[in-house]
Amino acid sequence: MSNTGSEFLSENEARAEIVRVGRSLFERGYVHSTAGNISVRLQDGFLITPTDACLGFLEPQKLAKIDASGEQTSGARASKTIVLHRRIYEASAATRMPARCVIHTHSTHLVACSLQRENQWELLPPITPYFVMKVGHVPHIPYRRPGASEAADMVAEAITEHAAQGHPIRAVMLARLGPNVWHDTPAAAMATLEELEETARLWLLAQPTPLSDVAIEELRQQFGASW
Repeated sequence: MSNTGSEFLSENEARAEIVRVGRSLFERGYVHSTAGNISVRLQDGFLITPTDACLGFLEPQKLAKIDASGEQTSGARASKTIVLHRRIYEASAATRMPARCVIHTHSTHLVACSLQRENQWELLPPITPYFVMKVGHVPHIPYRRPGASEAADMVAEAITEHAAQGHPIRAVMLARLGPNVWHDTPAAAMATLEELEETARLWLLAQPTPLSDVAIEELRQQFGASW
């Protein structure tokens, strides 16, 4: 693939990657049934998985294409989460970590962690160096029904606020629903999701003491960690 972070995937590349990543997430248990969705930003709009589609059995030609104004131009009916995805693309565009792909899942350990920590604004403390380096802060967005515009507003606000504080984010957790993660490509977004779900699993197993401020500062200095 030709994407370097500043470029967009071609439409054909994006369709193929959405299908590949969706199948991988499904086969490894990160998504189940028709839960979850994937979108990619194109030069002339967006691709997103159809409503009620199983990510393990996507067909490239049936992915929904949305133009820059938000109108669907082809494919099966788009997932209702396109509203939230578009807000993520718009809000992150002004940060050092603009989104090119957004993945939403109902990953088991992350949802369990949300249920356990529902009153915590931050989903997880910094318990491992790779969570700090590869994911960063994950705001815990208060529960709203699936597809609610209020949730999209809160996500956009969280992206803007964290960027203003000097640590832009790559993920949010919708309370009781699941994470939204974003990156340059579907493969990179999937890797971020994997690290986030593994961190949630470790937290539920051990609830360890967070890394010290000194350790986190070392990760900032050595690896440019955004924490």
